[in-house]
Amino acid sequence: MSTPLRLGTLGCAEIARRRMLPAMAAGAGTEVRAVASRDLATAEATAAPYGATAVRGYAELLEREDVDAVYVPLPAALHAEWVERALLAGKHVLAEKPLTTELARTEELVALAAERGLVLRENVMFVHHSQHTQVCELVRDGVIGQPHILQATFTVPAFAEDDIRLRADLGGGALWDVGIYPVRAALHLLGEGLEVVGAHLANGPGREVDTAGAALLRTPEGVSAQLTFGMDHAYRNRYEFHGSRGTITVDRAFTPPADHVPVVRIETRDGVTERRLAPEDQVAATLAAFARAVREQEPADPSVRAQAALLDAVRRSAGR
Repeated sequence: MSTPLRLGTLGCAEIARRRMLPAMAAGAGTEVRAVASRDLATAEATAAPYGATAVRGYAELLEREDVDAVYVPLPAALHAEWVERALLAGKHVLAEKPLTTELARTEELVALAAERGLVLRENVMFVHHSQHTQVCELVRDGVIGQPHILQATFTVPAFAEDDIRLRADLGGGALWDVGIYPVRAALHLLGEGLEVVGAHLANGPGREVDTAGAALLRTPEGVSAQLTFGMDHAYRNRYEFHGSRGTITVDRAFTPPADHVPVVRIETRDGVTERRLAPEDQVAATLAAFARAVREQEPADPSVRAQAALLDAVRRSAGR
């Protein structure tokens, strides 16, 4: 059995405490070695359940020789700086999405990782769930005929007034927080070559960031992707694939719990069928894929750059 990947975490964000750190500790290919925070007491409380070392300050963690890779769950506006510093320190990096909020900076970091022979991945977890592989196979096999339209939506209720996702200086906004999911779904299900035809971003009353948005994309073959997202809405998390003979629907598409039983619904002129799949833990699958990439020295993931380019195009099309 190969040696587990020794991980350090830069920050104690909720997603780190609630989902990532428990999965790191439980995974056969990973272990938690250190947790850093600007506040030592916070680092100690977060690190204690895993027997990990608490570190005051992110820079100190990057100097540790017992850490092979770091997970970066900091606010989006801080990703570029700390991902770059981690790469320069010789650490592999798994960064929360978006990797950065600027296409040029994303390209620089991807190039830096390649130059130094390090793995850089973005923590987009749903692409590691096999329910989407099932959908791609159904479309490829012609179950719904010629594909015409992908409709993908991710909307969530309003956050607390002091939530960092409502702060422009920390990289907040609906596009970066929830819009990334339908955009990545289009890329994952339709492939590269997508073009942004138009987009709209709207700020809620008194908000300094966008709280809702929509985008229309198309493939070179003419398949449309209609994407909607927002963070002052009723919860909705699904996509529909429409073809000449039918429709495939996936609910709980982007953030299914580990015990969720996925249902792929197929509607055609012959009737409705539902394929119930085995539950999967996409958090564990994401970490396993990251550890494997480090172990096998896998090349850069082209989706990181492609996704950044699409998000940038949506932003520019919306006049932001």
